[in-house]
Amino acid sequence: MGAQIRVYRQKIASTSSMRKMFKAMELIATSRIGKARARLAASLPYARAITRAVSAVSSARELDHPLTTERENVRRAAVLVLTADRGQAGAYSSSVIKQAESLTELLRGQGKDVATYLVGRKGQAYFDFRDRPYTRVWTGQTDNPEFATAQEIRKVLLEAFDAEFAEGGVDEIHVVYTAFKSMVVQQPTVIRLLPLEVVEEKAAEADEILPLYEFEPEPEQVLDALLPRYIESRIFAAMLHAAASELASRQRAMKNAGDNATELIKKYTRLRNTARQAEITQELTEIIAGADALNA
Repeated sequence: MGAQIRVYRQKIASTSSMRKMFKAMELIATSRIGKARARLAASLPYARAITRAVSAVSSARELDHPLTTERENVRRAAVLVLTADRGQAGAYSSSVIKQAESLTELLRGQGKDVATYLVGRKGQAYFDFRDRPYTRVWTGQTDNPEFATAQEIRKVLLEAFDAEFAEGGVDEIHVVYTAFKSMVVQQPTVIRLLPLEVVEEKAAEADEILPLYEFEPEPEQVLDALLPRYIESRIFAAMLHAAASELASRQRAMKNAGDNATELIKKYTRLRNTARQAEITQELTEIIAGADALNA
């Protein structure tokens, strides 16, 4: 009986330590989520402005640009998957990977090869464990992305898009990430990055006056300068969405884990008290039985 009580005490102590860790991680995620949401909101004006500029150039005249023209024979597609560097964020990374697997299956069903590019150690671990190939991986600071990383990713993907098929080139590029809707809702999302589909990041207000553009030099040259910046802004926006979603998922997961730890502590405490009461009852029974034996 005493051994059983010791086991319950050890479980209570270990669960209490885990609850402290969960609480600390929840507080860290809570403190960072505000900054992540602020960075996401701050990126929207630039994303909207450059989207409108690209839309204006593209609609100015019919332009036959390599980044905006659909290719007749699409043989290979690149898929950029944004996951987390660390775990303890619930189903955040697994949801993105599941979405990427569905997209990969769809593309291969259309007769296309798939070249996978990864962001985050969780995605890398998933592919390494299954001994599956990937072209390139970027790790570090997925919950606090840097614009330089987005620029590097843009450079690598554009080089692959411009390369020949025999040299590993791709004909289209897709991005799989988690869109941050609110603190409760984070949605795995797929966008096609190239060939370019110009999409407004946020609808303009009804009374907002859209700017008029004059192009100097020619629209083709303006588009050459704008498209790389537009693409890296889309990639960075996806990274900011993913960072906010990761922190929100981690905060929610750690809160649930802390609540579960509290319930376990209550359960083990009740079991320990029950075992202790049974031990006391047994000791009293033995004392009374011994006293009766002496008086007999």
